[in-house]
Amino acid sequence: MGSGAAYALALMLPASAGPRNQACREKIAMVRSVLPIYGHAMRARSNLMPICLTLAGLASFSVMDGVMKAASIAQGAYAALFWRNAFGVVLMAPIWLMVRRRNGGGLWPAAAVLRLHLARSALSGVMAGLFFWGTIYTPLAEAMALSFIAPLIALMLAAAFLGERIGARALTGSVTALAGVGVIAAGKFGGHYAPAAVHGMVAILCSAVLYAINLVVQRRQAQLAGPDEIAFFQSLFICLLFAPGAWWLAPVPHGGQALLIASGAVLAVVSLMQIGWAYARAEAQVLVPLEYTAFIWAALVGWLMFGEAVTLRTLGGVALIVTGCLMAIASSNVPADHGQPTPA
Repeated sequence: MGSGAAYALALMLPASAGPRNQACREKIAMVRSVLPIYGHAMRARSNLMPICLTLAGLASFSVMDGVMKAASIAQGAYAALFWRNAFGVVLMAPIWLMVRRRNGGGLWPAAAVLRLHLARSALSGVMAGLFFWGTIYTPLAEAMALSFIAPLIALMLAAAFLGERIGARALTGSVTALAGVGVIAAGKFGGHYAPAAVHGMVAILCSAVLYAINLVVQRRQAQLAGPDEIAFFQSLFICLLFAPGAWWLAPVPHGGQALLIASGAVLAVVSLMQIGWAYARAEAQVLVPLEYTAFIWAALVGWLMFGEAVTLRTLGGVALIVTGCLMAIASSNVPADHGQPTPA
């Protein structure tokens, strides 16, 4: 009897209905004794792919932040965000149509799902606009550090609105990661700031609050729609929401500016699809703490693209951030997939 067959038989047979063969009875008893360990290993394995894709998506988002900061400096945050999403619509429309045709679905999702796409797009549009405007006046790593209040808020929102149980270790891990952000901030925020820099920090903090709400809405959205649908409709709706002001605030980009914005669109679409897939298959408390790893990429991108130095204090903070993430991930003991509905 193979281990898989023994596992299945142990699940089906009650303890009192042992087989005639004593050796078989002993093997069933042995399998029953290791079921908790086996089940925990299976749950950990089921979370591995969502965790890997979330990390990849966050890395892509961080590179996109650097690209969009450069585009925002060159053209303005409003123009950069409008044209990035316009490029995103062009990129995702053929993929969306191909997937819908292959799955035999209609062109539009159900009205309730469409409203969810619109709500998240509105949140994301304002959130991203504030963040990119803030990065014009704030170093990228510093902006990312400020935004790290979002995952802690999102963990509480996940408990309040999604009914997810937040374990003590997950909370401790998030607080440890936040302490790492505090270490970095202590070395960044001393001295005199120009009014524009203060306004930039306020914009990023407001963006972080919206991002916390966005993380929880993202979990619900990912349960109802596929990653291709999420990426297409978010690009479409943000583009439409920004369209009224585009005539005055978003001149057509040319040359290097167009290349920057197109690159940002590709990175944004890839990130949305990766993270959308992951959030459909793992709970928010598993994935939200991974948001802290984005700082590592932001520090690297800021240094390479804008010459923003990374200090020893920053590296110490990153060590705390990574430690906190690992603590929070290790605390998960919940099955990853709750029977994800077929995308509408």
